[in-house]
Amino acid sequence: MREESLRILLLGAHPDDAEFAAGGLLTAHRQQGSVVRMVSVTDGRSGHHTMASGELVERRHREAARSASMIGAEASVWDFPDGYLEPTLALRRRILGEVRIFKPDLVLTHRPWDYHPDHRAVGLAVQDACYLFTVPLVEPEFPALRKDPVVAFLADPFTSPSPFRPDWVLDTGPWIDQIVDLLACHESQFFEWLPFHDGLLDQVPDDPGQRRVWLKSWYQEAARQRRGHFWPDAWGAPSGTVEAFEVSQYAGKVSEKELARLFPMARRVS
Repeated sequence: MREESLRILLLGAHPDDAEFAAGGLLTAHRQQGSVVRMVSVTDGRSGHHTMASGELVERRHREAARSASMIGAEASVWDFPDGYLEPTLALRRRILGEVRIFKPDLVLTHRPWDYHPDHRAVGLAVQDACYLFTVPLVEPEFPALRKDPVVAFLADPFTSPSPFRPDWVLDTGPWIDQIVDLLACHESQFFEWLPFHDGLLDQVPDDPGQRRVWLKSWYQEAARQRRGHFWPDAWGAPSGTVEAFEVSQYAGKVSEKELARLFPMARRVS
């Protein structure tokens, strides 16, 4: 692994997936000087109850850029349509190009068994691309990597056909306010669409300051519920909210010391 600044790539299905599942880890990396790139594979066109898709796509591009800028990260929103993603060869090719050009030390993405079909498609496409990152004659227009990056899956609560198994757990208490600031940039989602979808729209305050207070409470409760699916009582109770990551067996292998660099301030749990 290179001794210069680490390069962290998050391949999420939608704008805001990165911040919700790994905002603490990404913020910690930026504070340590890592280069962080947040990619949304879909354009987010389906995530609203009143806006037209074209207008929503433009808005979600702006929200993603604003969020990334808050921690000095790079942001990219691709043009695959939200809600229609499949693990096609075209998607795999796009991922191969992204990884080979960016040359990450760590790739974060969804598991192939997450709840959303777009999440599953991204996770499966990344998993299928892992071996091919270093094969020069596959997509030769993108120079092959000499070494595979580590790939880690974001946490989800689903147990069938394979439960999430955390390898690294990060107590996000030190970054909770930064995470909420990142989420608040995605106004179309956390103050409009998701509250509508979950029947909470009447609880969202009109006052911007109170909205942020509400969002922090909502995020903390969502994170606590997520934690309950993978944090056994035998481990003892973590303080605050956590993010968790499962290292993929399909991708690069590095030493424990190098893994600890990729998950700064996180706890090794398996």
